[in-house]
Amino acid sequence: MEAYFDNSATTVVLPQVAELVNHIMTVDYGNPSSMHLKGVQAEKYIRQAREDIAKTLHCKDKEIIFTSGGTESNNMAIIGACMAAKRKGKHIITTSVEHASVKAVMEFLKGFDFEITYLPVDENGVVSAKDVKNAIREDTILVSVMMVNNEVGSVMPIMEIGKTIKSIDESIIFHVDCIQSYGKYSISPNKMNIDMLSVSGHKIHGPKGSGFIYIREKTKVRPIIYGGGQQKNMRSGTENVPGIAGLALASKLAYDNLDSHREKLISLKDYLIDRLKEIEDVRIHSKKGDDGAPHIVNAAFMGVRSEVLLHTLEDKQIYVSAGSACSSNGNKVSGVLTSMGLETNEIDSSIRFSFSPLNSKEEIDYAIEVLKEVLPMLRRFTRR
Repeated sequence: MEAYFDNSATTVVLPQVAELVNHIMTVDYGNPSSMHLKGVQAEKYIRQAREDIAKTLHCKDKEIIFTSGGTESNNMAIIGACMAAKRKGKHIITTSVEHASVKAVMEFLKGFDFEITYLPVDENGVVSAKDVKNAIREDTILVSVMMVNNEVGSVMPIMEIGKTIKSIDESIIFHVDCIQSYGKYSISPNKMNIDMLSVSGHKIHGPKGSGFIYIREKTKVRPIIYGGGQQKNMRSGTENVPGIAGLALASKLAYDNLDSHREKLISLKDYLIDRLKEIEDVRIHSKKGDDGAPHIVNAAFMGVRSEVLLHTLEDKQIYVSAGSACSSNGNKVSGVLTSMGLETNEIDSSIRFSFSPLNSKEEIDYAIEVLKEVLPMLRRFTRR
């Protein structure tokens, strides 16, 4: 049996999405800037995609800009907004548990004399709206907070944070990284006071290299990619029509089935947590039910390094991750688990399981069976 539990890193492309992408690459392959029929057909795909995605967010079509994925969306949102607003101030607020595509941007902006305030999180990995309020200054121009943490599944109080920010200063831009929450939650940027949000296609069974950024109308953002002026000069470059259409179809499928998918994901998550409690020396860092994201479970298997367990499970065709896929390339200690106050030995033993609606309880049973088999052996080996 194969059990793929690394859906927060990437998801399999759905067959109907792959079919559409292939059709556009091989049949309707025109450049959307071309004036002939092939170009017109390509432009129709983009226009329809923008309409379909806007419906999922209850926003206007023109507020959607297509990108190459979550990293570019986060870069474009934060750098573009800060460069446009730097005359007002150079103070930015974010959290200590953001994804690398936000953290690295903050470090980049320091080189342009921007000042960054990193807010702490509690033992559950959640930042408080009160801390956001207390950090706001006269020169604050942007607040960037992820909605769902990609390592432990903690859910930030985005509605409360948005309301807090706008009650103090409506000109402060609120950016939300929705890469792990889009397709799992109903998100309305207007109701939540979100000015910009980022999404990645390959987290929701769409193609890699696809994503978008929502930018509220009248929010000033300076482009970071220049060229032919596509997408109303906001993001130049020939549009990735197959990726955009595939992203839109994956988005539509996710939101057409939102309730049933959430119900299944929570059922899988809670079932895994209950079954993990059968195993000795396992510390669970994620919450059951609606207290955490529906699709992420982070747990420490004490006495075994996460990399060792990851590869042992891989030999049994069980696929998990040791923290974020993006940050694990450098074998760095998890900043998220560190911020939650965990000890080094617990951090070093932590594994992330992340689900999609395609997973099953039978796969979880198989994983538990293998864990019960291999952990005593690995722990004996470690103690030597």
